[in-house]
Amino acid sequence: MTGWSHHLIIAPILLPLVAAAVLLFIDERERTWKALVSLAATLLLVGITLALFRAEGGSAGQERAYLLGNWSAPFGIVLVLDSLSALMLLLTSIVALAALIFSLARWHAVGAHFHTMFQLLLMGVNGAFLTGDLFNLFVFFEVMLAASYGLLLHGSGPLRVKAGLHYIAVNLAAALLFLIGVSLIYGTAGTLNMADLAVRIPEMSADRRMLMQAGAGVLGIAFLIKAGMWPLCFWLPTAYSAASAPVAGVFAILSKLGIYVILRLTMLLFGEGPSAGFGSSVLLYGGMATLIFGTVGVLASQALGRLAGFSVLVSSGTLLMVIGINDGSISAGALMYLVSSTLTISAFFMLIELVERGQDAGASVLAVTMEAYGDAEEKEPAEGEGVTMPGTMAMLGICFAACGILLSGLPPLSGFIAKFAMLSAMMGTGAIGVPPSAAVWVLIFLVILSGIAALISMTRAGIRTFWSSLEGTVPRVLVIEILPVMGLLALTLALTIWAGPVMQYMEATIRTLSDPRIYVDAVHNAAVISDASATVSNQAGGP
Repeated sequence: MTGWSHHLIIAPILLPLVAAAVLLFIDERERTWKALVSLAATLLLVGITLALFRAEGGSAGQERAYLLGNWSAPFGIVLVLDSLSALMLLLTSIVALAALIFSLARWHAVGAHFHTMFQLLLMGVNGAFLTGDLFNLFVFFEVMLAASYGLLLHGSGPLRVKAGLHYIAVNLAAALLFLIGVSLIYGTAGTLNMADLAVRIPEMSADRRMLMQAGAGVLGIAFLIKAGMWPLCFWLPTAYSAASAPVAGVFAILSKLGIYVILRLTMLLFGEGPSAGFGSSVLLYGGMATLIFGTVGVLASQALGRLAGFSVLVSSGTLLMVIGINDGSISAGALMYLVSSTLTISAFFMLIELVERGQDAGASVLAVTMEAYGDAEEKEPAEGEGVTMPGTMAMLGICFAACGILLSGLPPLSGFIAKFAMLSAMMGTGAIGVPPSAAVWVLIFLVILSGIAALISMTRAGIRTFWSSLEGTVPRVLVIEILPVMGLLALTLALTIWAGPVMQYMEATIRTLSDPRIYVDAVHNAAVISDASATVSNQAGGP
């Protein structure tokens, strides 16, 4: 990656930022132009992240550092692209594109500045995946949260406002904990650059290391709130189920941001040395508790929105549990599970609105759109113009069945392959710090139980929705609404067909993460450009 292509590393941050700024200058009544600008920016983002993903290739030694301001690390701001961040960037852009296309049917027109907030959300998420220091992680985290506040409240309605206020309060507390944790780490280590921290932490004296670990623990709580670990997760099902369908669809990636940061810091800062294994027990048992809580919630949920919300907790619990085990072979399957579950849950959130639209019991999420303004004469947002989907109930039923198969982990789709990879690795290896015979079998039992619970709940909901309702009407579903759902589910099919190369990429990613020296060398060896007119690569080891 040389020449101008090296600057693609910063493009996933700059592109949404520029698009958001441009959208502010377009009048709210020009919704068509706003939609075109936002859609063009998101399509370009998908192309850029795909190029970064292909350039990375999942190989060790391909990490690339981008020095903002041409200041060498650890004094300047640095962005780092490796196989994990490239994967998360591509996943984010794909989910965002699907949610944005879905919103163009109606949701983007029910409130102000939807597209601006959507692009700022992408900027914050992409920046968090790329940043190489904790302070800028806090900055991008705050940008992402500020945009998510507005998106959650988009469309108004008393249920959405109530859930939004709870969401704002919880995440403001998380942001405060984040700042406290970062301050403690900086006070003890003297740096917030993650590569520099990886070098300094093993050299710390015991007393300073204890204070640093306290800061890391406080910082961890902030991201465990975002990841939804029990007992910090009670806000999540309500908030996600109250959000509009496209917003809930793109929110599916936000919990994975918390998982990403925990995985990154755990393997980079606490993978070896005196602090090795720090927090592993908390993640292991917290993940188990989250998985149990999410499974019970899935079984108890009668509304599809809450079922999807608790499915997010099941996914988070499984991933946290695997991070706590800290075994590379299990983690490779978990990365595939992360991708598969994110695509599935995002598609499911959008599918729920289409399914509930034909029910007469008032289940549609559009029913409360305009109530908060106190105007009884207001109508629901008009359905967007477009081509209506033929064979509506058949297509909805097929998509619903696919979501059920993926969430429960049944063959032959990617959910089964990912869980099979994790379970087979669990039966071949033990967990760190706990008796293998007991702990591993408990984890296996919980993963299988969560799949059975999802199967029961989805079957029950499917029967109630598609077979037993005599009064329901066939919903009017536009092609622009069903295509994003089908596209996300088609990607899970692609993961199934190319499961071999996908698992090879995941295994290479975990091997790279398990060796912090690769990341550290990429940052410390990034070359400062001596001549601004010269085209020089900042690739690790470059001239």
